[in-house]
Formats: sequence, structure tokens, C-alpha cells
Amino acid sequence: MKNPDVLIVGAGPTGLLLAAELTLAGVPIIVVDQALRRSGQSKALTIQPRSAEILHSRGLLEQLLDEVVERLPAGHFAGLEVPLEYASWETRFPCQLGIPQARIEEHLEQHLATYGVQVARGLTLTGLTQDDDGVLAEFDGGTTIRAGWVVGCDGGRSAVRKLSEIAFPGRDGRFSAVVADVVVADNRPGPRGWELPSLVPREGAVMSILPLGDGVYRALFTGPDQQGLTGEVTFDEVARALTGWYGDEVVLQELRWGSRFTDAVRQAAQYRKGRVFLAGDAAHIHSPTGGQGMNLGLQDAFNLGWKLAAYLKDGVDLLDSYHAERHPVGAAVLANTRAQGVLMVPDDDVACLREIFVELMQLPSANKWLTGLVSGLGVRYELPGEHALTGQRMPDLDLGTTSVADLLRAGRHLRLELSDWAEAARVVVRPDGYVLWAADEPAAEWPEFAGAGQALTVRSKASAAAVTPDSERSFAAR
Repeated sequence: MKNPDVLIVGAGPTGLLLAAELTLAGVPIIVVDQALRRSGQSKALTIQPRSAEILHSRGLLEQLLDEVVERLPAGHFAGLEVPLEYASWETRFPCQLGIPQARIEEHLEQHLATYGVQVARGLTLTGLTQDDDGVLAEFDGGTTIRAGWVVGCDGGRSAVRKLSEIAFPGRDGRFSAVVADVVVADNRPGPRGWELPSLVPREGAVMSILPLGDGVYRALFTGPDQQGLTGEVTFDEVARALTGWYGDEVVLQELRWGSRFTDAVRQAAQYRKGRVFLAGDAAHIHSPTGGQGMNLGLQDAFNLGWKLAAYLKDGVDLLDSYHAERHPVGAAVLANTRAQGVLMVPDDDVACLREIFVELMQLPSANKWLTGLVSGLGVRYELPGEHALTGQRMPDLDLGTTSVADLLRAGRHLRLELSDWAEAARVVVRPDGYVLWAADEPAAEWPEFAGAGQALTVRSKASAAAVTPDSERSFAAR
């Protein structure tokens, strides 16, 4: 194989989006995966609003919108009955988009193929040695690849992380649960859809079942019978769980696939070690509560991609900022999933805590804050500057015949001169959509910044530039 600038190990959503970002910038890459073929299984099901914004800003979402299984206008926190209100944030996507992970992977692979990039499959990483000039990756069967940089997107059991001797502190799981795609005879009365799942503990058990279309449902459950089990998920196990919860209203007919997971939480001590980076589950694992895992990985990739490209194409070294920005975000997700896990414990004292959280979540400010955590919309990076916008995601303003997201499709910095926008008169937006600099004075001098030579400058009247409810609905209603 030719020696690429970047070797990406792992062809899940994180690795494939990173590949798309680097390919957009013209960076030579190779993507490898140990699996012989792309999995048809979909552990993740939802795209959170911030991930939808990311994909939209590269033109990667539109084709998927027509395949959305369901659109949830609200999320949940620990299954509490007060929903998380996505509409409290200014976004074109005030909803969760139900798109199975397998379809996202297929879509991203197809996109990469248009650039001539194919995933090299059946390669299991066995060795990783780095020096001042690059990294030598060794695979079973004798294959070797010499790359300038390696990014491990190879999951919670990451070979890249282990071979690089990067610590992965945290704790093991305290409970075991099952996720399975099943075909059932659903005889429950009344309409059914992706309403907020039933996650309130009942006699030490939790059950959720969501329709995926074509008679297939996603079942997620845990209880005393699942604790300590390590073998394959069986038909009888799933059937017993469904019967125990629904009686004869939901009858299992076929088990498509099943997997076990725990509430283990771990995070890599460093997201970068020399010429090696970690992203996605290779950098952090946590319970799937709230549907945050895949989305966290996509956002890792979006942060790292343009920085690697800036270094390789322009010699601009922002690489250490990847850990500085993304490690705290990952830690916050681990913390909120742990908190949700505590709130779901079947205990009288926890029930009191749940009641207090229900009251708090009815306060708009508290609800918006929690929504920002789960959706990714609340991420703010610690960047230099005193303006209120600095470090925040830039709203996708309508700018005449274009928009901020449309302008970001080239993966370049933006310099925006915005008349009549209350938030700022001049804004510099990074390729990942976060505000690098802002000023209220129309004549403020543009700052020097990495990538300024390639930045796109746009002048627009922005009196109607705010993301309006109508434009939000135009996306959410598709």
C-alpha cells in the first residue's frame, strides 16, 4: 500500500467522517478495518441535533433525510417524564433523527468512493511504532503501512490505544443490559411510535422497544436476569424479557441480532500521543443513555479533521488543541450518562431524587442546559477572546441566497460581515462551525488566524438571518 499522510484505523461513523474531512482537504489517506465487510447491525439509532448540523454543513445529511425512520422533537434525561426541549436551542434540526448507524456508515462509504477512497478490510492491527517522521503500522498477514499520522477510531477495545500504551482510566460496569433488533407481533392497543421510551425502573427492570420499520423493533432491556451474563444473547432470553414486561401483547418472532453492554465508563488519559490520535469509542466509553455515543465520536472527527488538514497543507500546528477541546467534552458526556444511570436505579431514595429532577426540568433554563448536554448544542470551547459568541457554535444564519452551513461546505474559515444582526457585526467562523472571533463594531480589524489566507469573506445583511421557526420546521417535517 502507498504511504498515506494519515492512516485511519476503524471504519465506523467516526473514522469515515474523519476520512471525509481529510479527503475534502485533499489529504492522502488510507482507511482500514479488521472486519471483512461492513456490519449490517446498528447499535446506534439517532443523530442528535449538533451532529445533524455537522453533516449538513458538509452536504452529507440531505440524502439521509428521506430515510429517517422517526423524528423525535424531544429527548429524555434518565427517562424522566419531562422531555428535553430541542426547540429551546436555535437550530435547523430541533429533533433527533432516527437513522440507523449501518445506514450512516454505508452513506459515508459511498461518499468516500466518489473520491476514490475505499476501505481496506480484513486488516487486524498488531504493531504500531512511531518515530520523528511517522508511524509504522503492522497487520496480521505481514501487511505494513507507513503513515505520517495514525488515528485510532477502532472502538472501545482499541488496538491503537493499547499499542500506543495510552492509559484508559475509569470503572467497570455495574450492570449488564441487552440491545437487540427483533421481529415481533405487536398487539399493544393504541398508536405506537418513537415516543419517549419507558425507562422508569419497574421491579428492578427497565424495558424500551421502538419500531424501526418493516416489522423490525429495537429492544433494550436490563434486569436481574441479565446480570453476570457474558455469552451470546439468545432468542429465549429476549422472549422472556418481552413476555415479562408486556405479557402476550408483544410476542417475539425473530431475533435479528443482539448484544450485551454495560454502564462502564472510561476515558483515554490523552487523545494525542506523538503522531497518534484517538477518536470516538477508542477515546471514551459510556452507557448509551440518551443516544450520545456515536454523536460524540462524529464531533471528535469533525474537530480533528480540519486541524490535521491545516497542519499537513499549511503547516499550521493546532494539533494539541484537539485534546484540549475534546477531552472536557467527553468527560462531560461520561458524567451525564453516569448521572442518568444513578437516576434509573430502582431505589426509594433515588425515586425522591427523580421527583426533584422532574421539578427542575420544568424550569426553562435548567431544561435548556440539560438539552445542550445531550444534544451537543451546548458545547463551547475555551478560546481566547471576551466576546459572548467566542467558542460557541455559529447559528446557521440565512444570508440571502445562501447560509452559514452552505458556506462551510468547502471546509474553510469564514469571515462574515453581518449588518443588522444583534449578536455581532463581524465574525470569524472555524471550519467546524465554532466562532473563533467576534466583534460588535462593523469596522473592527480582522484578527490574524491560522487559515486566514484561505478564508472566505462574505458581506450580508442579516436582518432576517436568524434561524426562524419556519426554517426549522422545513427540515424537521421532511
